[in-house]
Amino acid sequence: MATTPGTAAVEAPPLSSTHPLRAAWGRKADASALIEALHGSRQRLIVRPASHGVWQLAGSRPLGKLAARAEGEKGSPWPQPLVSQYARYFRDGNRTFYEGLVADRQQRLTRAVVMAAVTGEPGWLDEAIDGAYLLCEQSSWSWAAHDDVNSRAGEVVPDRSRPYVDLGAGEVAAQLAWLDLVLGERLDERAPGLRKRLRHETHHRVIRPFLDRLDWHWLGLDGDVHNWNPWIHSNIIVAALLLVDDPALQARTIARCIEGIDRFLASIPEDGAIDEGFAYWWNGAGRALEGLAVLEQATDGLLDVDLPVIRALAAFPHRMHLGHRWFLNVADGPARAAEGLPWDMLHRWAVRLGDAEAAQHAAAFAGKEPDATAGLGRVLHSLLAPRPEAGGKHQTGPPLTAFAYLPSVQIMVARQTPGTVSGLTLAAKGGHNGEHHNHRDVGSVVVAVDGVPLLVDAGQPTYTAQTFGPDRYEIRAMQSAWHSVPAPFGLEQGTGKEFAATVLQEPAADEPALALGLGAAYGLGHAEQWIRTSLLNREQGTVVIDDRWCLPERPPGGLPPGGTDDVDISYLVAGTLSVGNDATATVLPHGIPGGGEGWGVRLRWKPATAVVLVDEWDLDDPLLRDVWGEKLTRLRFRMPAETRASGAFTLTVEATNEY
Repeated sequence: MATTPGTAAVEAPPLSSTHPLRAAWGRKADASALIEALHGSRQRLIVRPASHGVWQLAGSRPLGKLAARAEGEKGSPWPQPLVSQYARYFRDGNRTFYEGLVADRQQRLTRAVVMAAVTGEPGWLDEAIDGAYLLCEQSSWSWAAHDDVNSRAGEVVPDRSRPYVDLGAGEVAAQLAWLDLVLGERLDERAPGLRKRLRHETHHRVIRPFLDRLDWHWLGLDGDVHNWNPWIHSNIIVAALLLVDDPALQARTIARCIEGIDRFLASIPEDGAIDEGFAYWWNGAGRALEGLAVLEQATDGLLDVDLPVIRALAAFPHRMHLGHRWFLNVADGPARAAEGLPWDMLHRWAVRLGDAEAAQHAAAFAGKEPDATAGLGRVLHSLLAPRPEAGGKHQTGPPLTAFAYLPSVQIMVARQTPGTVSGLTLAAKGGHNGEHHNHRDVGSVVVAVDGVPLLVDAGQPTYTAQTFGPDRYEIRAMQSAWHSVPAPFGLEQGTGKEFAATVLQEPAADEPALALGLGAAYGLGHAEQWIRTSLLNREQGTVVIDDRWCLPERPPGGLPPGGTDDVDISYLVAGTLSVGNDATATVLPHGIPGGGEGWGVRLRWKPATAVVLVDEWDLDDPLLRDVWGEKLTRLRFRMPAETRASGAFTLTVEATNEY
């Protein structure tokens, strides 16, 4: 549904009382009420103009690599994305070359804005002016991988008359808005007319199409709500607050954004789980928290967001922590936390909500220097907001909680020695294969020793056109064959919500054992035709993964192409694998970036007659290689012929320092 340019904005269906923001705020979130509530909002934000005294404190904080990089690039040609690079996504599926240049341009602008605000020097102001104007001249703010220009018109050149509102467009609009707030007065003196251009481009490329159309898939009107929703809506909130001068238009835009974020929050289960995992939490739930914080500031607390769903979301990151920078990675997420994450934002929320563990965890990770890869808004908040403090004199590290179980996604994380990385940590996952950014990983396990994962999930490779196309599951990292799961009849797991686990035993803090029926994940007749129990025995210092099965002679519908009579159980291994002759193997952290020379794990299995197969995966993908080093290894156990129809296999994992 859409209107032609210039017509009245279309209205979204009204929200019900089951939506948390509507239930909490009622009519206070209507456009008519927001006109008054938002009056004077610029003066209430944490981020202040460069003329404000708070910038003296910001200037005293170390800028480190940000300042050094800014000095090195100042005066050099700006990154210039070209149409041939935009077109590559449609020609050969490569999206990273164009997106990389766009990111380089925006990160340089972020550095220039910070340097202009901190130093007040005209040269830095000119640098920021040039970067902002280049964005205004950039034909498209959207990323080629998202633009509908090819599917709609068969073209590979952005259509300026029909701007596409995606993650990239939202990011540019918000970046220009924060720039306007911080440097606006100086822009009026140094480059009169630029602020008018910022407003014109933002209105044409983002505000108008956002209000005029209800067919944006990320609105969530069809019930499929994912991380694009809060990411884009939160950026549009900032753009509307700072670049829309008409109070009625501003209020209508923000009211629509509140409706959108409310749909996202309504989709969150009570336990606060994000099926896209830890990495996407930051660009989904984290973006929602940022947008809501801006709304609370802008309305002087009128739109209070201390809600149960917010509390649950704030607790998710520390519940997924394995140790050091390693986190449980499900779906399209790397196993190691990225640099530049806005831990200070999460810390502010945790303190605001009174969640001591979440605050302690965020404080332990909060960086001392801003990182331009985080985006201008996040950098400005890290510079101008109060600094995170560790939990207390004796609470300077992350909490490393003993146990977490999120029933909505059937994920358990259990630690042998709470409060320290020492010993074993087990993560086990059920869920289904219709999750957002899904990998076929129903029933998979991850085991870390001293906080470093050795039985692993490969995680996210570099995105291409194939990543979100019909051939997605031809990518090895997304196949069940390359996760730590069984393969009855050599089968791949299916795709869709019906290919799911059934919880047969829920874990508890004092009995961390998750039992799952996995039959449906492979299209078998009953869930209990394959039962996997994953447990942590703290007293014995072991992780046990126990598989039991009772299979039909053939899967329903017969063997698919590639199917076999074999029953395999695979484990994906990082580090150095050595297989012994006595039904044992060792995995050492050698070769894992950041893995060091610490403890490894010893594996023992029964029956000892299982055939052991080892397949090496030489990693040529830069994202996977950055996390895991040169290779990953698949350790496969092929069941003896007499146990193929009905049998059991048990893998026991214990820590070892024997090299």
